[in-house]
Amino acid sequence: MSTEKLYIEKELSWLSFNERVLQEAADKSVPIIDRIRFLGIFSNNLDEFYKVRFADVKRRIMISQERGGSNSAKHLLSKMQSKAFKLNERFDELYSELIREMARRRIFLVNETQLNEYQQQWVRDYFRREVIPHITPLLINKDTDVLQFLKDEYAYIAVDLQHQDHSQYALVEIPTDHLPRFVMVPEPKGRRRKTIILLDNIIRYCLDELFRAFFDYQQLNGYAIKMTRDAEYDLSNEVEHSLLEQMSEGLSQRLTAMPVRFIYEREMPSEMLAFLCEKLQISHYDSLIPGGRYHNFKDFIGFPNVGRDYLEYKPIPPLRCSDFIGYANSFDAISARDILLHYPYHTFEHITELVRQASFDPRVLGIKINVYRVAKDSRLMNSLIDAAHNGKKVTVVVELQARFDEEANIEWARILTDAGVHVVFGAPGLKIHSKLLLISRREDDQIKRYAHIGTGNFHEKTARIYTDFSLLTADPEITSEVRNVFGYIENPYQPVHFNHLIVSPRNSRMQLYHLIDSETANARAGKKSAITLKVNNLVDKGLINKLYSASSAGVKIKMIVRGMCSLVPGVEGFSENIKVISIVDRFLEHPRVLITHNNGDPIVYISSADWMTRNIDYRIEVAAPVRDPLLKQRIIDIINLHFIDTVKARYIDKEMTNRYVPRGNRKKVRSQMAIYDYLKQVEKQTLKLREQSQKHDI
Repeated sequence: MSTEKLYIEKELSWLSFNERVLQEAADKSVPIIDRIRFLGIFSNNLDEFYKVRFADVKRRIMISQERGGSNSAKHLLSKMQSKAFKLNERFDELYSELIREMARRRIFLVNETQLNEYQQQWVRDYFRREVIPHITPLLINKDTDVLQFLKDEYAYIAVDLQHQDHSQYALVEIPTDHLPRFVMVPEPKGRRRKTIILLDNIIRYCLDELFRAFFDYQQLNGYAIKMTRDAEYDLSNEVEHSLLEQMSEGLSQRLTAMPVRFIYEREMPSEMLAFLCEKLQISHYDSLIPGGRYHNFKDFIGFPNVGRDYLEYKPIPPLRCSDFIGYANSFDAISARDILLHYPYHTFEHITELVRQASFDPRVLGIKINVYRVAKDSRLMNSLIDAAHNGKKVTVVVELQARFDEEANIEWARILTDAGVHVVFGAPGLKIHSKLLLISRREDDQIKRYAHIGTGNFHEKTARIYTDFSLLTADPEITSEVRNVFGYIENPYQPVHFNHLIVSPRNSRMQLYHLIDSETANARAGKKSAITLKVNNLVDKGLINKLYSASSAGVKIKMIVRGMCSLVPGVEGFSENIKVISIVDRFLEHPRVLITHNNGDPIVYISSADWMTRNIDYRIEVAAPVRDPLLKQRIIDIINLHFIDTVKARYIDKEMTNRYVPRGNRKKVRSQMAIYDYLKQVEKQTLKLREQSQKHDI
């Protein structure tokens, strides 16, 4: 069998993942408002795909041309464009379908031609009062640098002002950074319906009012456009530049990076399209996409529910972890036993409360944390500032290269530094993606340490929509090694050894190979062997080859891969013992978990790292063993619930069909809701046992 059929291109696999997101928008069992929001998620994902993955393949083509290499990247780009076009067609079909379905529920998303006389006047008043102050058209002539002006994250209306046989072009930015994209339009009394108009259509309706006092024209038309830029950037190598300065420069470079996608309203005149393409230096390798009247559909992630509650998912109340109940503070609870939190089923407030307590606890000496993405108004970050004001030694490792969060992280770095926090940026070339917190506390004339090791970011907002694990422990062997990780971050060239943690790039590849090889050896020895893996992405060929070898030896391998999966399951002689599913549902699956059978004594790791080459070899990532037998079994139970999902699980196969796991005659199991119910029962039982124990003590 050719090697090409053993690996799926990660870019095509990524598009297959986004197709699963689109399936959620098509799923009639999903509430209508959430279906619309899934369209926004799909669109936001596709924006990032073009900025990063499409742009990367385009750069590979350019490099190959200069060096006289193969045409493989060109073929891949063609496949990517073809798949993306098909997904866009399906997107347009679903959007039209959902608009009709909303109308049947008396919610109308209208355009400027569908306003009654009362609404027309209201829209004009709204435009004059709210919109005009935020609009300054850019007039385009032969000397205008449109590429410099056009922003990556915005939609525009390209305006054609026609006078006799001449056209004057202008660009109008949709000011969604100042105004809501979705505007409720009042109805005349007695009409029981809800009407929403896009800000784009308010501007379209009032374009004449914007231009007529200053320009002489016979006809005026507006056409929607949007450009996506390459998100990569080059950092200055000059020694005298700090990493903070380099990242600021890098962001400026991104603002003027070359386009990789240009979407235009398909009714745009060909002369206008040609003029804009020339101005934007669109090459034949870029995606030139004819579209409808609306772009920047990512805003639909926040589409408002103006109707009944049942039109969107009912919120599930986050659980409070019973392991904290009955203790004077969080430190006493963690001292009693390791604690496992699983978001969004558990509240993230347990973490913010831990850091809040540490910020003023007189016994706490120091706090170390590394942050990759944090909330805009982060309580956790403010507690770290409070801790510094209270005389604690606070060290915050800020990852300035967290893609699309660089600007926010630069600002946090400045705020923290001004507050007296010791801010560390790590070593250039090693992105820090681990999720660590270490608190040092003086107890009985000794220093005791408490650690958090997680699979997700310290982000209050995403903890409500991403599923992730957090392990809280006072185990001296683990906390000592977490301390060593922070030392390694500050000085990655010093010798360091880890016996319990798996730390990229120090020992991840070696340790993961070892764990897979151990199961392979057991299988060849006739012993029962199994590997269970849950990751966001699996694309590293070295690890894939190890899994192929294990499968060939008879190891039963089950995997949950949310996004990219380059491994091809079910190939005779290579992967017939490998089963891969993907779960896409209301919460974004984000934990990384590895479970090996280990001859009947399972080994369980939670990790910040996906199985991608960058995570294994070029980032600082941490995987921690879950040593408490009760917590170990809890993770195994949770993962097993995913494998009996008959509602939201899809098979990953070589054809990338995204077919749902058939229900057959089995009961309906939706794993995310089943996990919530499972953890709810766990907390109920824990609380009951705690109460019984307290009564016994009395």
